[in-house]
Amino acid sequence: MNQQHEDERSRIRTAMDRLLAGQPTCSNGSLTVVALAAEAGVHRMALQKRHADLKEEFYARVRTETHQTPEVERRLRKEVVRLKEALKDSRAAEAASRHRAEQMALAAAVLILRRPDDQDQPVPGNVIPFRPSGDDRPAGDQSLS
Repeated sequence: MNQQHEDERSRIRTAMDRLLAGQPTCSNGSLTVVALAAEAGVHRMALQKRHADLKEEFYARVRTETHQTPEVERRLRKEVVRLKEALKDSRAAEAASRHRAEQMALAAAVLILRRPDDQDQPVPGNVIPFRPSGDDRPAGDQSLS
């Protein structure tokens, strides 16, 4: 590791101590990676990528020293609860739709079975046949005979 890398790590650890002690100097004091990066004077992505171990150490210290859940974890837990609720609602809606479809299929079957035999043919007054009765093939068409 080079000197700049070690200097960043040292500043991040010092910033961790200040944030956990409740004495921020360059940030809003929240126990987040954004505040830690601002407090340490490093770019947030440097903390996320190059110093991911320090980010995890920070969250572990937040849990143990302050007996709090980190903000990111709280937000994710809320999102999990919301998504579980949405999934439950979606499954209930699917079950209701499935039940409705089954009821409609049963109703259609009952209507078909109740239809009297003499009504198998539609009423001629409201039906236009595609082909007239009898031999409907053109005069020159002798196929299928």
